[in-house]
Amino acid sequence: MAEPLTLIDKLWAAHEITRREDGAALLWVDRHYVHEGSFHAFSQMKARSRHAAEPSLTFGVADHYVPTRGRDHDIANPEIAAMVRNLSTNTEENAIKLFGLHDPRQGIVHVVGPEQGLTLPGLLVVCGDSHTSTHGALGAYAFGIGASEVAHVLMTQTIWQKKPKRMRIAVEGRTTPGVAAKDIALAIIARIHADGAQGHAIEFAGSAIRALSVEGRLTLCNMSIEAGGRCGMVAPDATTFAYVKGRPYAPKGADFDRAVEDWSKLASDAGASFDHEVTLDAAAIAPIVTWGTTPDDALPIDATVPDPNRESDPARAQYLRDAIDYMGLAPGKKLTDVTVDRIFIGSCTNSRIEDLRAAAAVLAGRTAKVPGLVSPGSTLVKKQAEEEGLDKIFRDAGLEWADSGCSMCVGINGDLVPSGERCASTTNRNFRGRQGPGARTHLMSPAMVAAAAVTGHLADVRPLLAGRKA
Repeated sequence: MAEPLTLIDKLWAAHEITRREDGAALLWVDRHYVHEGSFHAFSQMKARSRHAAEPSLTFGVADHYVPTRGRDHDIANPEIAAMVRNLSTNTEENAIKLFGLHDPRQGIVHVVGPEQGLTLPGLLVVCGDSHTSTHGALGAYAFGIGASEVAHVLMTQTIWQKKPKRMRIAVEGRTTPGVAAKDIALAIIARIHADGAQGHAIEFAGSAIRALSVEGRLTLCNMSIEAGGRCGMVAPDATTFAYVKGRPYAPKGADFDRAVEDWSKLASDAGASFDHEVTLDAAAIAPIVTWGTTPDDALPIDATVPDPNRESDPARAQYLRDAIDYMGLAPGKKLTDVTVDRIFIGSCTNSRIEDLRAAAAVLAGRTAKVPGLVSPGSTLVKKQAEEEGLDKIFRDAGLEWADSGCSMCVGINGDLVPSGERCASTTNRNFRGRQGPGARTHLMSPAMVAAAAVTGHLADVRPLLAGRKA
């Protein structure tokens, strides 16, 4: 009898070509995504007079630096304009398909890949961005890589890696109304902490995970990096297959049926061994917000800011004091009493159509008390949202409706939170200065961000959803 294998084991074995004495394995890469920030890798390749080995397996997407406003005009910032041009030149010289700034399929790379059917179950997916883990939601082995590794993949379509440990995080039961995938992700991170999955590949499992849409699973796998994981994944199932079917780059007809047969085998065997297992009760998860400067500084919305004086560990107490000081908070303050200056809905974490619908369900017929920016995850998501009238809901509420891109998540395209201001955000990181120098970020779900917009403070979305279709 063969030893039972985890999903992680199966995906690794399917891509391992050879192994070195130090334990590192050479893996075949099925799908490689590049963006404006990948210019270092192209420069390394060009310096060696090399070209992409398998250009049909690499796809370029303009997303990190692109403007989300004024796309009818030339990019004003000359450095950003040059980066966007360089991506176009580098992909053209290497016969790589590019979803450029004015392509109707353009968007955030981690939205575009699944949306186009480029990311499929069973593939090994890499990109020079840590949140490549997002693609694991479709049952892919997906992780971020550095600039030199991007160059290696471009030139060889392979990558050297050491196999991570295996972790299974099961969320069992049913979530209560108003609780979204983002709340599940933040609850997990708060439970195991920001380094709790360090050195591990995570498989998310359990009845609450199976109940999530693919959009929700994408959010969850996206946030696996904030738990310290190397990557996150969900075993493909009927929900996955229905999502993939009919997408532009997905298999068609009989090929799709055969693919589903193969994809259906991508599940952990009964009795498969994990290095670490964690189980959460879905019913116990409430809407969550972060209060500090790492994603594991997360608490239910009805909680209070921690008190350093009640912390027995001196190092932890000092961390709490520093985080509270940076965030401009006071120990013991109710989170619902924390006012916000602006909101942001977007990023590779929460900018898909389901996310926009969830926010619009709260905002419909209401007015935001603070300014805010809504940036859809792709041009196609923006088009669909406009067809559904969601853009009108956002505009009528007083929020700005922008184009697609990484935008205010990382603050490198001009979309910034002013220093000292507090932002309720759907993004994945609340590090100091992440959204701009001196910016104060509170992470939460799209519906919770909408609740903050209409109240002007961190708020429990559940009363605002009463009688509405979320």
